[in-house]
Amino acid sequence: MTARSLKPVERAVGLGEQVYIALRAQLRNGAVQAGQPLQEVQLAEQLGVSRTPVREAMARLASEGLLAADRRSFTVPALSLADIDDIYELRCLIEPAALRRVAPLTVDGGVRAPIDAALADAVAAHRAGDAEAFGDANLRYRAAWLALVPNNRLVRMVELYADHMQHIRALTLGRASVRSIVLRGIERISAALAAGDAGAAAAALHDHLLQARRAFVEATGLDNKPAAAHKRSTTA
Repeated sequence: MTARSLKPVERAVGLGEQVYIALRAQLRNGAVQAGQPLQEVQLAEQLGVSRTPVREAMARLASEGLLAADRRSFTVPALSLADIDDIYELRCLIEPAALRRVAPLTVDGGVRAPIDAALADAVAAHRAGDAEAFGDANLRYRAAWLALVPNNRLVRMVELYADHMQHIRALTLGRASVRSIVLRGIERISAALAAGDAGAAAAALHDHLLQARRAFVEATGLDNKPAAAHKRSTTA
């Protein structure tokens, strides 16, 4: 038997990776509030695993800035205004660049279908006043266009810095005014994608991020806090 005749062995996702994915999903849906300690033993019991993969997953999330080490436990870090400025500066650099790669493909209605479906769901959820469904549709919208980006490293960067804002987003999307801003932004992005206009799509996404940042800061009241409260957290 030659090496050429060998085929890759399919492997199931490891237990540690499954725990990491499950905990990250909890953070993304806003189920854990900023400052709330994560109990290793309790999480292990809920997931039906030992404490080791839970500890490893939380350490990995902390290395990504999604959790903060707090003595012997982990918490979701409370982001300062300076943290948010840093995150959105990075998002404004990388997300429009990623979307530029997608626009030439999305003139094809079949390729664009998952993007359009997520947008339609966002519109319906907003009309129904369903913040949870709107948040889910918004996540699927980003996932739909990211799925078309050929650079996997770029995709991971986009997901990481978007996830830094997720627990704040989960709180602020309860406001109809914030949902309106988000919806207008993704509608403008979708129009550019339908036209295959990479420049317009990137510009629309850049403006959308700036509008979202402003809405989130206002909704959380960070713009009204004293300057001393705007110091960067040491963990984000």
